[in-house]
Amino acid sequence: MIGLPGLRSRKVVPQRTPGELDAMAAAGALVAAALQAVRAAAAPGVSTLDLDRVAEAVIRDGGGIPSFLGYHGFPASICSSVNDRVVHGIPTADEILASGDLVSIDCGAILDDWHGDSAFTFGVGPLIPADELLSEATRLSMEAGIAAMVPGNRLTDVSHAIETGTHDAEEAHGRTYGIVAGYGGHGIGRQMHMDPFLANEGAPGRGPYLAPGSVLAIEPMLTLGTVNTKVLADEWTVVTSDGSRAAHWEHTVAATEDGPRILTLPA
Repeated sequence: MIGLPGLRSRKVVPQRTPGELDAMAAAGALVAAALQAVRAAAAPGVSTLDLDRVAEAVIRDGGGIPSFLGYHGFPASICSSVNDRVVHGIPTADEILASGDLVSIDCGAILDDWHGDSAFTFGVGPLIPADELLSEATRLSMEAGIAAMVPGNRLTDVSHAIETGTHDAEEAHGRTYGIVAGYGGHGIGRQMHMDPFLANEGAPGRGPYLAPGSVLAIEPMLTLGTVNTKVLADEWTVVTSDGSRAAHWEHTVAATEDGPRILTLPA
């Protein structure tokens, strides 16, 4: 197991070898391809179930397995979260996209026993400025967290970077955003969800250290209003408690001696 001088006796976020990171990047590229296909297919009149079928076909055609399908009973290959839905939305034939919808798609794939996990938010047709800025703020928060994925940092250094990125976006946009309470990123490897949990806010300098090969899924979720959520009767879909719109961005990222390596980029 690779290590970092001075950290060998300390707790670190689980590490992967360079070859294992390459394998995770292959799984991540499959996820990226599925997300690209979903974005291309999304249009007014298309159902979220249609998008799910597109993603599943891309993953299976690439030799992978949809990691969400059947996960603790989840019935689909993507999470499709529209407007006030934050995460874990279930695609259905009855949910038809309309112009102006704000759509978050989360997708995972398994390839050669390794997982990739990524999410992004986009508009169906033109978005109102507030929704466009919400998605941008969430993406910028994710990118701030990615930048903190360097050996020697600690887990909550990434959390603090995500929070700081949110506040920087607030200052730039002249408004506040809600950092969704109780949800965040996670470790990932041969399982989709692994320890440690990565909060999207908090004080720096705490938790396990990052070392070369440490991998986290970084995924901020922001809203135009509350930080509070509720789960719908389907026991999956998480919505904002005040009906405000939400955005979700995610990449799987490794800390390396050459800097952060995003493992969920297109091939």
